[in-house]
This record gives sequence, C-alpha cells and structure tokens, in this order.
Amino acid sequence: MRALRIAAALVAIALAAAAAVAAFELRELARFRDAPYGSEEEKVVEIPAGAGPHQVVRLLARAGVLSDERLAWRWLRWWKQGWKRDRRPLKAGEYGFSGALRPDEVLEKVYRGEVKLYQFTVAEGLRMQEIAGVIEQAGLGRASELLPLMGDPALARELGVPSDNLEGFLFPDTYTFPRGPRPRAVLAAMVQRFKAAWRDADAGRAPEVKLDEKQAVTLASIIEKETGQPEERPRIACVFHNRLRRGMRLQTDPTVMYATMLRHGGRWSQNITRADLLAVHPYNTYTVAGLPPGPIASPGAAALRAALHPAACNDLYFVSRNDGTHVFCPDLVCHNAAVRRWQVEFFRHRGR
Repeated sequence: MRALRIAAALVAIALAAAAAVAAFELRELARFRDAPYGSEEEKVVEIPAGAGPHQVVRLLARAGVLSDERLAWRWLRWWKQGWKRDRRPLKAGEYGFSGALRPDEVLEKVYRGEVKLYQFTVAEGLRMQEIAGVIEQAGLGRASELLPLMGDPALARELGVPSDNLEGFLFPDTYTFPRGPRPRAVLAAMVQRFKAAWRDADAGRAPEVKLDEKQAVTLASIIEKETGQPEERPRIACVFHNRLRRGMRLQTDPTVMYATMLRHGGRWSQNITRADLLAVHPYNTYTVAGLPPGPIASPGAAALRAALHPAACNDLYFVSRNDGTHVFCPDLVCHNAAVRRWQVEFFRHRGR
C-alpha cells in the first residue's frame, strides 16, 4: 500500500509538473502570439517552392520577421496546424514585411500568397524602346528580351494586334507584377489594357470617321506627340482629318523624327535637319502622303478618343506658341503669319 501511495504521489507530482509546464508554455505562446515584432525597415524573404513549414518559419525568423524561431514553430504546429487544424499550404514567393507584425499576420500573408509587388508607369507618347527601358528600370524584365518580343509579328498576331509589332499598342498606364514575370505576360497585360481603352474610344466614334483600328491608333499616336494639352487634342485631330480628306500631306514633325530614328538604326535625335525633312521614308509625312504605316508611339485614352471623334473645324494648319499650345489656321495666309510671329520673330527676339 505504501508503494502504491508513493507511486500515486509521484504520478500526481508529474502531472502537476506537466500541467505547470503546459500552463507556462501556453502563457509563453500567448505572449508570442499577441506581441507585434519587427522594425519599420522592409525585410524581403524569398520562400522557395517546396519549402516545408519548418523551413518557412526558419527563413522568417532569421530575416527578423518573427521574434523567435522555436516559439514560432511551436505556435504553428500547436495552434495553426493542431488546434485550428489549418492545413493550407504556405505559398512560395518573394514577400516583403515592414513594421511590427503579430505572428498570425506574418503567417496569413504567406498562406494567402500576398507576395511583394513591383510597379512601373508608362507615360503617354513613349516608344517601344522607351517602354522597354521603363520596365527594365523597375526590375521586371530586360530590355534586351523585351524589345525582340515587341517587334515579333507572331506575338502581335497572338495578342490580336493589327500590326506586325506592338508599337502603339502598349497602353500607357501603371502596372503591378510580382518579381520575375514572364516578358510575354507583361506585354500581354499592356495590350489587354489597350484593348479596353480602344473599345471605349471606338464606342464614341463619330459616324464620318472610317479609319480602321491600326489607322486610328496611328493617327492617335501622332496627336499624342503633337500636344500635351488635353483640350487641344480633338482640334489637332480635326486638322489631320481635314488634311487627309483633301489629300494633303500631314507634314507632322514627330513622324520625321521617327523616320529618322529608323533610318539611323534606332538612334533617336530631337533635331530635325533639312535632309531629314526631304528624306523619302514611309514614316516621313513630309514626303509621303497619307498616314504612316503604323503608330509612332503609344497614345493614351484621350488621344484615341480624339482620333475617332475629332472636333468640328475648318483648320488645316497649326503652329506652336512654344508654351505647349498652338495657333490654328484655316488657310496659308493665317498660317504664314503665325509662323512669322511664333517661330521666326519669337526665336529672333530670344536670340538677342
């Protein structure tokens, strides 16, 4: 009997000790659960494909996202996977963590696959080469990989672009991707944005405008390069539509610059020489009638709308006031007077 009492006492002591340890561990885990941890500086953690929960916890703890690897692992096993029976996989990817976060906030981010995102913005009027540089600068691709795809007729057909390259069809907007997107995926997203903008613009097409999609985007790209003033775009579109109806050459400088770039192997220059104006090239609207063969840049939504719904006007000419706005003229008398005032005399006075 004495032996039984001793054994019972030892069992009771053991159970009490175990209960005390368990209670201590629960308090410790509760403190760990409720205590936010982490500095304001962003910690970037790459979780590889196939990583198990223990490896994920180790990576997060060693990066300074979780305060204690041992407690984090016990918390994950006991609470998330044990008590709550959370069997969701922890998803691979690159994650960014900033500020003080509770363990559940950290783990939920990985459970949901809320990976770190990168962003780039394409402004209106950029050419393919410039857009490739913007994407590369954002760390979302290499221009050396993007440019051949932009110029690939097969990819253009695959994406439903009515041209043999993507010039003009990479819509100006802000784009967000996780690290390491496929170049085709980036370009496809930009073309999809273009298609949405095109549908909106085409829905407001004026009945008299008969341009097909490629022609309209080509004209919109010229309008985009001619003015940064939103209120001027429909009137500049009117000038070009009037000239096209009369069989007049468009004689627009941005096409000369684009033609010169193509003639010189992709080297861009803002300076137009007399030789450039006289050079016979499909994109030089001083020497070739009608629209050029394709867009010269990526137009925005306002330029697309203007190309398809121009203002009503009798103008055939416009001249820069050198402040971003233009003087519009219906005839050569008005045009020549505007050239004298805003080009010849303006720069003569500035040169004094």
